[in-house]
Amino acid sequence: MSRILIIDDDALLRDLLTKMLIRNGHQVVTAEDGRQGLLKFQQFNPDLILTDIIMPKKDGIEVIIKLLQFCPTLPIIAMSGGGRIVTADNLNAALMLGAKGILYKPFTYKQLQTVIAEVFS
Repeated sequence: MSRILIIDDDALLRDLLTKMLIRNGHQVVTAEDGRQGLLKFQQFNPDLILTDIIMPKKDGIEVIIKLLQFCPTLPIIAMSGGGRIVTADNLNAALMLGAKGILYKPFTYKQLQTVIAEVFS
């Protein structure tokens, strides 16, 4: 299947997403912040990025901008939670910058599968 890089500062969510994606046959690498995510991107050469928006050291918007400079066609799914208005603004910004999909936290396994399928179609 695909190589997926998960960038999120929530260790529990990273672990949960990793287990779900491995169960579907994907190879998964994780990073706990945007800075580490950019390093892992260069090492792992993923087919898909799942990135949180609000993170320490380098936020998801910065990550999206940098990644799309390296690889303009890279599929990126932006994730965010918290306040609904702030989340919507963050995710809309991610889409305008080139993210191919978005997920509002918390999301279901089915929503995750649907967005991944849409991004790869």
